[in-house]
Order: sequence, then C-alpha cells, then structure tokens
Amino acid sequence: MERIITLLQSSFWPIFMAGIKVTIPLTLISFALGLILAVFTALIRLSNLHFLKIIFAGYVWIFRGTPLLVQLFIVFFGLAQVGIEFNTWMAAIITFSLNTGAYCSESVRAAILSIPKGQWEAAQSIGMSNSMILRRIIAPQAARICLPPLSNSFIGLVKDTSLASNITMVEMFMVSQRIAARTYEILWIYILVAFVYLIFCTVLTFLQQRLEKATSQFV
Repeated sequence: MERIITLLQSSFWPIFMAGIKVTIPLTLISFALGLILAVFTALIRLSNLHFLKIIFAGYVWIFRGTPLLVQLFIVFFGLAQVGIEFNTWMAAIITFSLNTGAYCSESVRAAILSIPKGQWEAAQSIGMSNSMILRRIIAPQAARICLPPLSNSFIGLVKDTSLASNITMVEMFMVSQRIAARTYEILWIYILVAFVYLIFCTVLTFLQQRLEKATSQFV
C-alpha cells in the first residue's frame, strides 16, 4: 500500500500540470470559439434568412446527432486522406468548437425565444431598431437565462477533452495512460485522473454558482 501511495503522489503533479497546460487552455479556447459560433447560429436561425437558416439547422443537426469522438476522428484522420491536415491542437479546437457551438446554440436560441414578444413590440414602438433592441434589451436578459446551461456545457467540455487523447494529444488522460502503461497500476492511476477531473469540475461548479448568484441580483 505504501508503494501505491508513493506512486499516486509522484503521478499527481504530472497529471495536474497536464490539466493546467493543456486541458484547461483547450477547453477555454474551444468554448470561446464555440460560444461565438453558438450566438451567430442562434441569431441566423431566428432570422428571416431562409437559405442560411437551412444551412445552420443542418449544421446543428449533424453535430448534435453524431458522436463527438467520431467527429474528432473525421477532422484529424479522415480529412488528412483528402489532403486537409491539422495538427492535434488545431483538430481538437475545430472539433470541440463546432460541437460546442451546435449544442450551445440551442440554449442561446431558447433563451432569446423566452423573452416576451411584448418587449420587442414596446421597443419598436419608440423607434428602436432590431439590432438596438437585441443589444440593449434582449441580450442582457437572455444571457442570464442561458448562463446555467452554458456553464454546464463548459464543465462538460472539460471532461470531453479527454477524447483528445485518441488523436495523441498529451492532455491529462493521455498522461495518465502513459503512467498506467509504465507502472501497470491501471486502477489507481485512472482513479487518480478521475480525482483530478473532479477537482477541476468542482472548482468550476463553485464559480458557476457564484456567477449565477451575482447575475441574479440584476434581474
């Protein structure tokens, strides 16, 4: 048992640092790009641009209807066969961003639709343009409404980044796999990496609760 404790102590820091250096940056970049795409997709699907609505509805349908791992393999391995090659970072960011954008767009769209139409009509009656109404009246309210589901998507993305190990990205799970292969202590090492993921997600959940509490004061 003493050997196991020593192994866990020596393995914790490499796994944790892989989370700080790779997992968290990958999550932040992918979620930021995905959120931008989500807002744009939601606005297009709520617009009168019928051709674009069909295209973006198809995008959401495809990325919500297929496994994230399959999407990752298509971008990294599949596209390479037709001459479109990405390194592991770029492939992971593209895939996670597109997947996040598809899922989060539904949260953003639902939040915008939840705002009573009377607010649009009242603002239009005093001469405000649609863009001004959206920016000054609808967006602040929709942001508070979709904060919980978007936060959940962000926390989920932290865990989903473990799939990047399948395209040889050296993130937390890949580091734990290498340690497990070297030491043959598969159970304990995977319990350790699960614990590190739990630490990250617990901190993010706490920050989510604080943020929701802070924004609720402005309702």
